[in-house]
Amino acid sequence: MNKALLYIHGKGGNSQEVEQYRPYCINYDCCGVDFNYLMPDKAGEIILTSFKKLSERYEKIFILANSIGAYFSMLALQNSPVEKAFFISPILDMEKLILDMMNWAGVTEKELFEKGEIITDFGEKLSCKYLRYVRDNPLKWNIETEILYGEKDNLTSFETVNDFINKHNAKLTVMKNGEHWFHTPEQMDFLYHWLKTVTAN
Repeated sequence: MNKALLYIHGKGGNSQEVEQYRPYCINYDCCGVDFNYLMPDKAGEIILTSFKKLSERYEKIFILANSIGAYFSMLALQNSPVEKAFFISPILDMEKLILDMMNWAGVTEKELFEKGEIITDFGEKLSCKYLRYVRDNPLKWNIETEILYGEKDNLTSFETVNDFINKHNAKLTVMKNGEHWFHTPEQMDFLYHWLKTVTAN
């Protein structure tokens, strides 16, 4: 087998999640990567190193990424020979998400840059360093991409997804009533069917 699938988890996830996807990616050697850093540059270094190691053994490397893992993957691998990407509930516009969270928390940019970091009432940490990094490192993603999106995703709007689709080489599948976190039996069945379909070729 000359094809590998590298799985990049979302926030709070781990590399072992790849095992639940393995039965639906039968033509691939599947492996996952763990990263403990939530700063994009640190996470990106780990993802890129894993990709390079796989490149020594496989002719073609595909990536499967979930949520913020998709954002980290695009940052880390935008200049790498990724054969194709499969994204589940991807974060596609990190700057917009940060600004949305600031708005939800009633935090202004001035306040954030004065304090450096702010912990919101809903448990997210806002960081001026993170926001600055995102703005200084725009995405340049030209890899063929399949996206699975839940209709009721509360982190990424359909407008953001549609804008990404129009600007990139991407195809979209939307699950009616699906959420950002695919977790119910119905949602997982939909996800598995989607993954089996898009990885079939």
